[in-house]
Amino acid sequence: MTELLSAAQMRSIEEAEIAAGRVTGRDLMERAGRGVVDAVFAQWPELAAGPFRAVVLCGPGNNGGDGFVVARLLKQWGWAVEVFLYGDADRLTPDARRNYERWVGMGAVRPFPQERPDAWSARLIVDAMFGTGLTRPLPDDIMAAILGCLPEGDLKEEKDPPHVVCVDLPTGLSADTGALLPAAVCADLTVTFHAIKLGHVLGRGPEFCGRLALVDLGIGAQPDRGLVGRSPDSVVRLIDSVPPLGKRGGGHKFGYGHALILSGGPGKGGAARMAARGALRIGAGLVSLGVPPAALQENAARLDAVMLRSVKDADALSAWLHEDARINALCIGPSFGTGPRHGAWVGAVLDARRPTVLDADALTLVAQDAVLFGKLHEGCVLTPHGGEFARLFPDIAARLAAPATRGPAYSKVDATRDAARRAGCVVLFKGPDTVIADPQGHCAVNSAHYGRAAPWLATAGSGDVLAGFITGLLARGSDPMKAAETAAWLHVECARNFGPGLIAEDIPETLPAILRALGVT
Repeated sequence: MTELLSAAQMRSIEEAEIAAGRVTGRDLMERAGRGVVDAVFAQWPELAAGPFRAVVLCGPGNNGGDGFVVARLLKQWGWAVEVFLYGDADRLTPDARRNYERWVGMGAVRPFPQERPDAWSARLIVDAMFGTGLTRPLPDDIMAAILGCLPEGDLKEEKDPPHVVCVDLPTGLSADTGALLPAAVCADLTVTFHAIKLGHVLGRGPEFCGRLALVDLGIGAQPDRGLVGRSPDSVVRLIDSVPPLGKRGGGHKFGYGHALILSGGPGKGGAARMAARGALRIGAGLVSLGVPPAALQENAARLDAVMLRSVKDADALSAWLHEDARINALCIGPSFGTGPRHGAWVGAVLDARRPTVLDADALTLVAQDAVLFGKLHEGCVLTPHGGEFARLFPDIAARLAAPATRGPAYSKVDATRDAARRAGCVVLFKGPDTVIADPQGHCAVNSAHYGRAAPWLATAGSGDVLAGFITGLLARGSDPMKAAETAAWLHVECARNFGPGLIAEDIPETLPAILRALGVT
């Protein structure tokens, strides 16, 4: 896995490299600016045939210094380049000032927003205003002036509008949360350096970053190294490959675990059946579906490899779990029901103290009952979407939803970590930016964005299959955090492999080809 960085962590890495004498600030700016130009030409090869016209908007910090380098390199390529500076040149950082002076020897620098660029007729617009340095909203008139330079509306529909490229991060986007402050530049391409930042994958970040290019600055440890021994709270990992599947071993089906999925009443079993299919496909040795007696015939007509058992009530469930210790993973919630009697079933599951996935209706029941919430244990995985998260953790959700007025703002990573600590178990907070955390502060993001976008997962029942994947991995012996991470990553890979037209029933059937291609056993 690769580490995602906050703005402060990125600054710390750069400062440490400079202090150690391994690089200078001017070196970093030169590498960054050259990386932006290279990324532009890689994204749009026709621009390398230029020359064309570019407008570069520079801010008062180091991001603006990167912009001056971009302007100089494009000018050397033969482009006509106009540069605009927001702020006082005398107050630029020393390294940015040096690149400003190098540009002044080649062209003019105009004050922004006193002078407005004719950006709409340019072939390239470069936003080098603030990058990761913006921690609070800009004045409304300044933000309006920036956005007024960019193609929008009818111009975006023209055959060949100018390309908008942002250096490190679009102006107006929070580097640590992906929240808008309260508006942001919408890029066609964002070029960032050394490591992906949290704001590139959380919240509105992917929407406003467009495509994302990562440039190696040749500094520090690689982003996926040096994580051992650090405090869990200091590391956020991007899930970018499949972790090992848990494997109990042995040649018998019970060596790969027995997962039990609990179903709702008549006409309500589809979600649980999809979860059961997911658990079976991901490798649980046995999967049983526990159903109320009235739903037995309905489910018997729909199941083959998944075993079926009638369970009268919560007491009968407790007795079954007591007599069969081989059931080592449970899932409750998909279309289960939220009536008064359903809470007793959740209580029976939690009292068994076995690895458990609580999804959908089970989350609502836990949110309504403090006694059930108190029964949560370290073997549980909660899988809320936004609404369920707000019911379980209303104060945390309210803080997350509050407008970001200054940085570092409260992010989905912070919210999920706080929720996991309070619940005492793993929380998988769903979304295209799924965040997974455990009570110790370990945290990972499963980003379904950029090259991993999977919009087809927005279909009824896909979350039930995810719950089944997690349950199956728990049965195979994965710890809850690893099971959640692996299931979330494979869930997206299945959707990407299948593509448009995906329905939830397709996801488990796509999994074997994914595992085979990955060489997973």
